[in-house]
Amino acid sequence: MLAYKNRFHNRGRINYVHAHGNNIGGQKIGLVVLETPHHKTDSRFAVIVSKKVLKNAVGRNRIRRRIYEIIRLHLPKITTKADVLVRVYSKEVIDMPQKELIAELTNLLQKAHMVQ
Repeated sequence: MLAYKNRFHNRGRINYVHAHGNNIGGQKIGLVVLETPHHKTDSRFAVIVSKKVLKNAVGRNRIRRRIYEIIRLHLPKITTKADVLVRVYSKEVIDMPQKELIAELTNLLQKAHMVQ
């Protein structure tokens, strides 16, 4: 699980990142990135899986756990301080092989210039 300091759940902050962040789209997953150089904290992440994507909570939580684990493994490589929303667009993510999911998320983080 991702450490508490690297997660954020504040609904107001999520809405602010949606409104002011940069969208980076992918096939099944997208990122909204808002750089926060004035914060002294590390980068913070939130994973959003809508009920429109997947109806049952068990599946949505499984997708969140998978994505949080990939982010946790990438944290030492992340150089930018930012608030990042990971938005899931497709229910196919739940059955996606782990290597594909890692590749797609890594590609999006590289597009956001968060990892080299």
